[in-house]
Amino acid sequence: MRLRNIPGADEVIANSSHCIHEPEKLLGKWHDYFPKKQDLHIEIGMGKGQFIINMAIAHPEINYIGIERYTSVILRAVQKLESLENDGIHLDNLKFLCFDAKNIDTIFAPDEVDKIYLNFSDPWPKDRHAKRRLTSREFLARYDKILKNDGFIEFKTDNVDLFNFSLDEINDSNIWKLDAHTFDLHHDAAMNVGNIMTEYEEKFSSQGNPICKLICSRI
Repeated sequence: MRLRNIPGADEVIANSSHCIHEPEKLLGKWHDYFPKKQDLHIEIGMGKGQFIINMAIAHPEINYIGIERYTSVILRAVQKLESLENDGIHLDNLKFLCFDAKNIDTIFAPDEVDKIYLNFSDPWPKDRHAKRRLTSREFLARYDKILKNDGFIEFKTDNVDLFNFSLDEINDSNIWKLDAHTFDLHHDAAMNVGNIMTEYEEKFSSQGNPICKLICSRI
């Protein structure tokens, strides 16, 4: 969900060392961008950053990039990182990027990304907007261009209609296959192992809403 525009957010993001600038120049060079050459995981539509920040804390052996379209949202994530730094926690394996994911294949080279996370994406409920959904066949084709052959996509949502749509898009694909899925993540012992919640996940699950999750990879 888009936050209300925050005055000064653009300037903060443009000058923040936590944010990536001119990503097009890093095409094919992402593994040299981070201090350590490690697997690269990206979250598209990271919201206010709770999930990817906690992932970076839990997995220092992986490099993370959180991608979000709106500076007002990224600002909240930057503030969280600054708060952690004030507590002496520095995450060299995490950066943020303000970018429109429809152009994702213009900044990452083939086989450059090891895993993609999609969490509580905008459902775009109208049929005419289906191609804007981050699990649509249009976006799956973009992910195919950047994800390693043995890479994975993990998707979580509380929107059952969007989840069913996503299952259909994968099952109808001649590129992707469904590896696992559940309509009630927090009561699925196997799939909930190591689960790190987003802000929305905490909110929706506390209201009694089941969380859906799927994992898919190439055929």
